[in-house]
This record gives sequence, C-alpha cells and structure tokens, in this order.
Amino acid sequence: MNSPHYTHPVSQLLTYGELEMYDFQKSSHYLEKFGLTEEQIPELIRMVGDYELHDADPESLEVWGPIHAWRSLAELRSETAIQPLLSVIHELLDHDWFRDELPHVLAQIGPAAIPALRDYLANPDYDASARSSAVDSLEVMASQHPEFRDECVSILTERLAYSDPESQVLNSFIVYSLVELKAVEAASAIEAAFAGDRINKDWCEDWDTVQVELGLKKPKKKLKNPSGIAALFEKHHEKPSKPQVSSGFGSTVTPQKAGNKKKKKRK
Repeated sequence: MNSPHYTHPVSQLLTYGELEMYDFQKSSHYLEKFGLTEEQIPELIRMVGDYELHDADPESLEVWGPIHAWRSLAELRSETAIQPLLSVIHELLDHDWFRDELPHVLAQIGPAAIPALRDYLANPDYDASARSSAVDSLEVMASQHPEFRDECVSILTERLAYSDPESQVLNSFIVYSLVELKAVEAASAIEAAFAGDRINKDWCEDWDTVQVELGLKKPKKKLKNPSGIAALFEKHHEKPSKPQVSSGFGSTVTPQKAGNKKKKKRK
C-alpha cells in the first residue's frame, strides 16, 4: 500500500508489522523505538481513523498501522486524541483489537477522558454495542486510577435508571462492570434495575448471582450450565489470558490473538 501522506517517523508504523504482546501500563516502546513526539499526534490520530488501512489485507504489514498508532497516542498521553478515538468506535465495532485495547489506551491517556466517556455513554445516537466500549473504558479507568474510581462508578450507576430497550442491553454491560469493580455501593441501584425491568434478561437475569459476586451472599452449588450474567462470570474466570481490568488482577498485557483481527464481535 502506498501511503505518501504519512511522513517520517509515523510512516515507519506502516512497515513495522506484528507486535502482539504489549503492556499499556509499563511500555514506552513506540516512543523509544521511533522517536515519536507530540508533533506527530495529528498524523497518529489520522492513522487511527484511516479506513484504507483498516481494510487492508489482514496478512499485510500496513493493517497493523492503526494499532501501532493508538498505542503511540497512549504512550504520548495525548488528551487531544480522546474525542477522535471515541468518534470511530461505531465504525470499528468489528475490529477486535480496537475493542479490546481502547479502554487501556484511554486509561493510559488518563482521567481527562472521563467527561468524554460520560457523554458518549449518555448519547442515544449510539447503540448499546458502541456505548458498551465506554462502559469498559470507565471500568478500566476506575481500576488504573483508583482516585477516580468513585466518579466512574457513579457515572455507571446513574445509567441504570434508564429503561428503554437499548438501555436494557447497555445496563447488562454496566452491571457486569460494576461487579468487576466490586462496587458494593451500587448494589441497591442494581437491585432496583432488576426489579424495574431495566435489565435485559437474555444477558443478565440473575440478581442472586450478582449478590454472590459482590460478596453480599454465599454462593449456592456450582451451576452445571450457567446462563446470563452467571455465564459471563464463568467465562471470565475460565480465561485468565483475557486482558484483566479489575483491581487485583494485575497485568493489562494484550493477549496473543490469532486470525483476522477485524472480525471478532461482542455478542
């Protein structure tokens, strides 16, 4: 792919290729390797939203360019990139790397992203799948910046008051994140959301499971065929290689992924 509109050193990202294992909290890899500075932020932002690159051959080097670009913006702590990153969420819902890494990118940029995430979460122009990225991002932000945990939990909890069909799905994601954050202070709001039919029962039908996960009641015997939110927790605990975001789980190293990195959807 010929991309003359990217200049050195940003252009080097188009030929760098795979870098699957990456630790957002500890790395300054791109800044050190390519000598990137704040001067390159506009080009990096442009590369993140370059759909020609996103649509490139999955086996090409260029297809990795946007991934390297948003990681570089994270290392630069670029607050300028917050809105541009959020603006492409709905376009990149099928891009598994973007969905997995965006929360860690925004957390590394810092708490300056919280107001923009709050606004995105509240925006009815985006569907629940898109807004769930904001939920995930607030969860990671709360874990990596404990001094802002209460603010993030409050934003998530307030959304549970909404009961339209789109919000019912979104509320299911919110409950999962609140439980991951061990947000016991949100228990009454979660219970009210269940009682008020503001939770999509296909996703999250079990208030008892939520109470167990929050440590509010003792677990019953292990379910043979868990469903709803119980299945989500079961899946989470069975796959420790997935990026962990709640406090106490440690590393945010991006796991190795195989196959087409644009086709994984959140179900």
